[in-house]
Order: sequence, then C-alpha cells, then structure tokens
Amino acid sequence: MPKKNTPSTSPNRRHFLKQTALVAGAGLLGFTPACTTTRNAPRALGQGAPPSPPQDQETLRLAVLGTGGMGRGHCQAIATFANRGEQDVEIVAVCDVNDLHAAAAVNTIREAGQQSTPETYRDYREVLKRDDIHAVIIASPEHWHAKMAMDAVHAGKDVYCEKPMTLHLDEALAVQKTVHNNPGVIFVVGTQKMMLPKYLEAKKLIEAGAIGKPTFSQTSYCRNSPDGEWNYYGIDENWKPGVNLDWDAWLGEYGPREWDPKVYIRWRRYRDFSTGILGDLLVHEMTPLILALDSVGWPTHVVATGGHYIDKEMENHDQVNLTIQFEHDHTMIVAGSTCNEVGLENLIRGHEGNIYLNSRHCELRPTRPFVDLIDPQKIECPDIGNDQDQLRLAWLKAIRSRVQPDSTVDFATKVMVAVDLASRSMWDGHAYSFDPNTMTASRV
Repeated sequence: MPKKNTPSTSPNRRHFLKQTALVAGAGLLGFTPACTTTRNAPRALGQGAPPSPPQDQETLRLAVLGTGGMGRGHCQAIATFANRGEQDVEIVAVCDVNDLHAAAAVNTIREAGQQSTPETYRDYREVLKRDDIHAVIIASPEHWHAKMAMDAVHAGKDVYCEKPMTLHLDEALAVQKTVHNNPGVIFVVGTQKMMLPKYLEAKKLIEAGAIGKPTFSQTSYCRNSPDGEWNYYGIDENWKPGVNLDWDAWLGEYGPREWDPKVYIRWRRYRDFSTGILGDLLVHEMTPLILALDSVGWPTHVVATGGHYIDKEMENHDQVNLTIQFEHDHTMIVAGSTCNEVGLENLIRGHEGNIYLNSRHCELRPTRPFVDLIDPQKIECPDIGNDQDQLRLAWLKAIRSRVQPDSTVDFATKVMVAVDLASRSMWDGHAYSFDPNTMTASRV
C-alpha cells in the first residue's frame, strides 16, 4: 500500500456553546462535564461489520492508533512477542497526528525485531478502511478514545483500548452500548492489574460467602512528583504544527485553540483533556477491585474532594479522595495523590471476614466475633510477571479463540461512573447519584 502521511482535517469538528447544566440527548440527568466546553453527546453505534479473525496459520495483523509514550510501549511489547515466537503477530500500521511520533514508533518496532516496516498514517479513519487489519490498539489521548473505539468496532476490528476507556461517562455508556450491539467483537480495556490472580481469588471468596456480606473496601494510587506530575513528558522544539503535526486534528471537538505544546504533551494536567489522577492512575486500582466486588453491583452515589496542595500550576488536582457507594450496600473509599507516595492498604472488609490484597497473594482473616467460625487462609498466587504484558497476550489470544478476557467494557463502564461522578463532585462541590436501571446520573 502507498504510504499515507498527508495532513487530515479534524473529524467531526464542532462549534460549542458555553458550558450548560445539561447535555441534550445524553441521557444523563444533571450532566455537567468536567471540561469547559459542552460536547454533543456521542451516539452508540449499531451493528457494524463483524470482525474477521485471522484464520489458522494466518499472521495477526495489528494497527496502533496513537504513538506517544504508551503507544510506543505497545509497539515494543507486540513486536517483542513476535520476535520471541510467543505470538504470530505483525504491526502493519501506526497512526499519529505527529509525524515524529509515528516515525519513532516505526523505529521502536524495527528495533524490537520486526522485519517489515509498518505504514504510517495521520488519519485513523484511513487505517480502519483497511480490510487486511484484524485489530487495533487505541493509545490516543483520552478525549479521542470513545470515537476511535466505536469507529473501530463498527469497522469490524477487535479493540484494545487504553484506560481510562473514555474521558466522560456519556461516552462510556455509548461505547458500552456499541460493544453490546456487536457481540462478536473482542473488546479489552488496557487496565493494569486486571490479570493479577489475587483479585479473581478474592472474587471467588466473596461470592462463596467467605467474608459474609462485603461492606467496605479501600484502595489508592499515591506517588510523589516534586517537579509536577506528567511534567516529565518533554517538549520537542521540532514539533511544527502545520508542518509535521496536525494540532487541529489532535484537538478534535475541543478546538480550535492556540498551539500549546504543554497541553499537547502534558494533557493529563488539564481539565479539558483528562481527569488527571482519577482517570490516569486510580483506574488501575479501582477496576480490579470492582472485578473482585462484582456482586455489589454498580456505583450509585459518589462524593469526592480534590485539592491543589503542592502542584499549584497543574489544573487538575494533586490530591483526591473519593467515597463511592454501590447498589448492594457497599462503600469504597479511594485516595489518590501526586504529592505523597504513602497510600492505603488494598483491603476488602466483610461482616465476617476481611480480605487483604497488598501483597501478591489473597489473605482472608476473620473479624473478631467470627474467629471461632471462620478459619484464616492465605491463597498463594503465582508471579505472572508483567501483568500488562499478560493482558496484551490475553487479548491477542482472544482474537483467535474469541473468548473475551476479564478486562471488559462493563467493568470499565462501572469505573467510569465512579471517575466521572467524582470529577464532577470535585469541581462543583456536590454529590452525584447513578441509577443503574435507567443508566442516568444526577446531582444530589
């Protein structure tokens, strides 16, 4: 195929009104997005072309959409799997609005041992038109996840979508519905820790009634970034909007605006493009815990606080604290920080016993009134190595077997309820509720 590397116009560019209290047609009562512009609510896509998985003895052909830091990490991992003979897979296309990032991704793939050179694109829609591509990895900034994911499903591709699955809850609901409308697709959300055996062991214990009713859980993601979180993404003076970088395409529906290299490369620090600690860090801890606590249902009430305690320059918060109630009488507390690395113990409390998850293993200890009725136990869990690699491998294997791995659209949507409502709560000071029967959110 000829090389595609010409400027593209920004897909679905829209003009926006000032922020309002309700996004028309979103189905979310009292929906006030965390960003400073109001978006048109995304529509779930109906049934598209069914995926065409590779045939026996056929090489799995992938594309990577978004080749910044995480995208290049995926490129290196996938090419390494192939070079080691672990998977018969080839990256045949990479796409980025930044030509330098795309070129760097190609170099990464070649250095990892792939002999062929992927085609480079600026416009992901051109990638999705290719019938020879089986699946795509989406590693773009958060504000592009939903559209790319739904377009890929509709184009008949299996999808690995980086976390958070979307930037906003209405987008998550649209992606979830799109995936449900296309039950043949293998759709995985790239959340770390979802492959760790201890969470599945905890799920078994909880659903067997080993701790009685699960009442209270806690987790956190805390680290200390003296120079400002995400400032370690360096600015390249060789980036030239209009020459080798399509800034308008990167902005999408959040443009137009003046070129700002800090926003471009450190977008997690900015309210329009990311929920910061919530979506980038806490989802890694919350999602596997929600997997273990699947029986408690959906988040139904969220209140959160956020502060700018050390990093005054960052628009998003550097300290966050969440309280999340679930539909079947369970409360989860979550802490996140980029100004202190000491977090909370990973712990699930039940009426009769507690499950400790801070180590690689899953440990059950009875609560004091039940020590004579419940025996303590420690379930030794194997060291699976790099859990992110294990999730990548699980997705690649699933494309052939058509058996969906655990990191599903439904768990990601549950997490997005918590993330989105927490973000709203932090910015406007109100609590929020979610009704899983109507799939609507409202301010309390």
